[in-house]
Amino acid sequence: MKEFPVTDPVQPASGVDRGRTLIEDVVVAKIAGMATREVSGVYSLGATPTRMVGALRDNIPGARSSAQQGVSVEVGPTQTTVDIAIVAEYGVAIHELAAAIRRNVIAALERMTGLEVTEVNITVHDVHLAQLDDNYEEATATPRVK
Repeated sequence: MKEFPVTDPVQPASGVDRGRTLIEDVVVAKIAGMATREVSGVYSLGATPTRMVGALRDNIPGARSSAQQGVSVEVGPTQTTVDIAIVAEYGVAIHELAAAIRRNVIAALERMTGLEVTEVNITVHDVHLAQLDDNYEEATATPRVK
């Protein structure tokens, strides 16, 4: 078996541009939305009206939920800012949740896009109370009339 020397790949001369890469706002918003959903303590994304529309959309056959619901972004050539609206799970420390979201969103965006994230602003619109969901399910599980 003949061995061939390993060579480094040819690198373009520094400063030589071989084209442009444009990253659309929707791409940044989807990455930020998915990174936010990965954080424990986030119940959902979006404010109440947005979540209501999303719930209606989820009940339509063939409709898909939006990965960027509750996320708005501004994207420049080298930087981006992100605004995120969430509903937190009851019992989580909201300030720690916000810090964890920021860390995860910044890491994901910088790794996947190469953009510098200048701001991640988080608005907590509500707190989800799981026991209210349980009580509602119990109340609606048995018929009220026979």
